[in-house]
Amino acid sequence: MYGRMLNKQETPTFDDLICYCGDSGKLWIALDKYLKDEFDATALIRFPYGKEYGWSVKYSRKNKHICDVFAESGAFAAFFQVSTNAVESVYDKLDSYSKGVWENKYPCTSGGWIDFRVLNDENLQNLKKIIHAKVRSK
Repeated sequence: MYGRMLNKQETPTFDDLICYCGDSGKLWIALDKYLKDEFDATALIRFPYGKEYGWSVKYSRKNKHICDVFAESGAFAAFFQVSTNAVESVYDKLDSYSKGVWENKYPCTSGGWIDFRVLNDENLQNLKKIIHAKVRSK
């Protein structure tokens, strides 16, 4: 349903990634602006983690990974590691979907990896809260 861009032989442009997301592309544009304006993030199109993940944009701040955002058909997904402390600082402000994403994380050190699919503005606002807590907690 939310297939990713998996052809490693053809490097997409940012516009290609946005178009692939359909209506959710405008939400990714808003996230891109937020990450660049709020954290002075740099963006790099890449094909990380193996063939099942597909093309993404890696966002970094001062060489520190913030997240990878993967283009999906009709959506996009942010994939990143976040500490338990960072999430706990905003947990009460998150909706049930976002809490579920956290509860289903892949555990790692003092937190975990989350794969946060964005389908609407509410998802985007909750993702921003988690990312803000992640970046500001360092």
